[in-house]
Amino acid sequence: MNDQDQTPDAAAPEDEREDAYDLDRQAVARVIHAVDNDDRAALIAELEPLHAADIADLLEQIDAFDRRRLIELYGDEFDGEILTELQDSIREEVLRYLNPEVLADAVRELDSDDVVDLIEDLEDHEQNAILEVLEDSDRIAVRQSLTYPEYSAGRLMQREFVMAPEYWNVGEAIDFMRNQQELPEQFYHIILVDPKLHPVGNVTLGKLMSSRREVMLGSLVEDTFHVIPVAQDEGDVAYAFNQYHLISAPVVDENDRLVGVITIDDAMAVLDEEHEEDILRLAGVDEESSLSDSVTATSRRRLPWLVVNLVTANLAALVIAQFEATIAQFVALAVLMPIVASMGGNAGTQVLTVAVRALAARDLTASNALRVVRREVLVGLINGAVFAVLMGVMGYVWFGSPVLGYVIAAAMIINLTVAGLAGTLVPLTLDRFGIDPALASGTFVTTMTDVIGFLSFLGLATVFLL
Repeated sequence: MNDQDQTPDAAAPEDEREDAYDLDRQAVARVIHAVDNDDRAALIAELEPLHAADIADLLEQIDAFDRRRLIELYGDEFDGEILTELQDSIREEVLRYLNPEVLADAVRELDSDDVVDLIEDLEDHEQNAILEVLEDSDRIAVRQSLTYPEYSAGRLMQREFVMAPEYWNVGEAIDFMRNQQELPEQFYHIILVDPKLHPVGNVTLGKLMSSRREVMLGSLVEDTFHVIPVAQDEGDVAYAFNQYHLISAPVVDENDRLVGVITIDDAMAVLDEEHEEDILRLAGVDEESSLSDSVTATSRRRLPWLVVNLVTANLAALVIAQFEATIAQFVALAVLMPIVASMGGNAGTQVLTVAVRALAARDLTASNALRVVRREVLVGLINGAVFAVLMGVMGYVWFGSPVLGYVIAAAMIINLTVAGLAGTLVPLTLDRFGIDPALASGTFVTTMTDVIGFLSFLGLATVFLL
């Protein structure tokens, strides 16, 4: 292939391809310039080509002062889709800045599931203000969704869907849709129902449009068909979509009657949120933290886990204090003992991250837990042996003491083996007791590796060096 045959994407440098979806800094500067000059026409011209998600990113990146001025200047051009793309904390702020009439127009454009997501965390009077601008049918649908438990399929589903009797043919379905004044803005299936409105199958629009009019819908149903109970946890819904490669799925009430539909974009959003929560919790950070939070809010959210870490650090310090006499006689121990603890902590974090992710994805279960624990212990033993040789030689060469080399080598094997054991058993145990393993595992694992690391190294040094 010559150079002329290459597509622009293939020829573009890798860093340019990675930045393809980033906001242009010059464009952001032009937006702020338009706001500074109170130039509404220029602002609209700059924001017109941008997707709602990009405008949301822009609002999140600028400060509160510029954000308010932009929203007020943008006026009735504000698109409701922008609200669905904003972080929760920024969204609440934007809602306060929006003119009531602009907010009303923006909300009317949204699907019912987006409206529910928009208002479910607002105060009652704020919810009522938004509900009042909706049409009666939409208001009833949203209120009904709000009666379902938080983080359930009922909150996630949208009420806009297309259903058809299972005895219809393709022609009847097409004629029905053409005669509707309004169809869902995006949908992937026609849901087939029996006379009691129980969903019995899905027909993709592709199969529908590629079949002759006389073909019965029942002969076109997809092989994979899952019905979601309205009270099912949204995490389980996201798992089902990911596991069975679903595009959309009908939601049924306690009588198995069709009440809504969940689409893949909403399910994957839940999956992304859970992944983000796991990452933040592993670091001891509140899942609602964001770059736009104030200094006070950020400090308040991080402080509790830092206190916990301080307590656990004191436990490790207490272990060290028990061997004060040994350390005083062999200064080399003070130099080497952080290495043992650090290696154990890093190894434990590696195992812990894999285990928490496997638990979230339901790859780590009671049926394979023993095998996984055994594997991680053996990995820890092997890695411990490798680093034991390296540190044993280093201890001998650095301090001229073969016994010290043996001591740190043994401690390294013990601590990395414990790291493999703790990295799997701690999250498994927490999960067994209904505690989110991502929230508390890190503190327990690092405490165990620190305590065992210091105890084994200093304990062996006390026995063999004194």
